[in-house]
Amino acid sequence: MKNIPFFAVGIFFGIVMTKSEAISWFRIHEMFRFESFHMYGIIGTAVILGASVIFALKKLKIKTLSGNLVSYTPMELRIPRHLLAGSIFGLGWALVGCCPGPMYVLIGQGYWIIAVVLVSAVLGTYVYGVVKDKLPH
Repeated sequence: MKNIPFFAVGIFFGIVMTKSEAISWFRIHEMFRFESFHMYGIIGTAVILGASVIFALKKLKIKTLSGNLVSYTPMELRIPRHLLAGSIFGLGWALVGCCPGPMYVLIGQGYWIIAVVLVSAVLGTYVYGVVKDKLPH
């Protein structure tokens, strides 16, 4: 019963992603070919909403269900590292036509071929975890 709110948020997320066409392979490729503003508008709205929520959490001193203050530690910006990581993420996004959020929505809608993408993403994350100590961070 404790997980019902999470399922509700997931269902809402799936509906929003579907109705906004953010799961559309064609919309994603339009974005990467700079042919449409549609996806940039969705991403821009998400950035503005996220920044507003973080600001409100800090300003209103919101607490978690366990009573702790909601907090976060900003990551140190390392330009070369983040450019490389973002480029790899963007290349995968452009080649596959979906990023991690829409993968679950597409699988939920019955596009089972995306399960190959999901398994590959999980495998890639696992491999990174295995070799991360050997990488120059």
